[in-house]
Amino acid sequence: MTNPILIVDDEPEVRALLRQGLEAEGFSVVEAGSGAEADAQLAAHPVSLLTLDLKLGGEDGLKLARDLRAKRNTPIIMITGKSDPIDRVVGLELGADDYIAKPFLMREVVARVRAVLRRYEASLAAGAPMDAPAAGGSRYAFEGWTLDLHRREVRDPGGDLCDLTTAEFNLLALLVQRPGRVLSRDELMDLLKGQDWTPLDRSIDGLVARLRRKIEPQSERPQLVKTVRGVGYVFAGSAKRI
Repeated sequence: MTNPILIVDDEPEVRALLRQGLEAEGFSVVEAGSGAEADAQLAAHPVSLLTLDLKLGGEDGLKLARDLRAKRNTPIIMITGKSDPIDRVVGLELGADDYIAKPFLMREVVARVRAVLRRYEASLAAGAPMDAPAAGGSRYAFEGWTLDLHRREVRDPGGDLCDLTTAEFNLLALLVQRPGRVLSRDELMDLLKGQDWTPLDRSIDGLVARLRRKIEPQSERPQLVKTVRGVGYVFAGSAKRI
């Protein structure tokens, strides 16, 4: 791997521990102690993944995660001293790919970093989520939108690119290829787990909410990705291969 991992934490001791452990496994590392430093490092380096503390000397790590996810598709692992499960859910809803609580075992951090990187690399190499039908074309049209599995692009009815994260794109691709089929949360998690994703319970709901905000004109009244109460979700739009 050529691109470094960015460690964002306001505690020098934690950054040193993570750097030592990751470099011992062959990763290169750059550091940031604040949101501003993180922005500077991201502007200076093509980063493979970043670890992010929710508390950065009084800064809001959740806001930083939201801003980062809106700008780029870099994998994010949250490493924080907070143990409240609500924080975990919020972090995942904002686009984090995984969550590790302090104190942590370095072996676990390395394992999770490798798993997240494998997922991203497999998604980019395959050009489509696992379990996608192999036959037929790689482009789909739905309600004026187009989805290209090979290019991993989604364009809105006006032809503009829609900026989706890897997880959002994979979820949309799964749904568009199965229009009218009700998929339970467990089924969706199992399909996405093909890329080593081990989401917390109910994190699918957060992923769906983020996707809706990007593709639904009124995300509070979704017309494309609809909730089937007590079961899961269904793609209610009209989708076809093109």
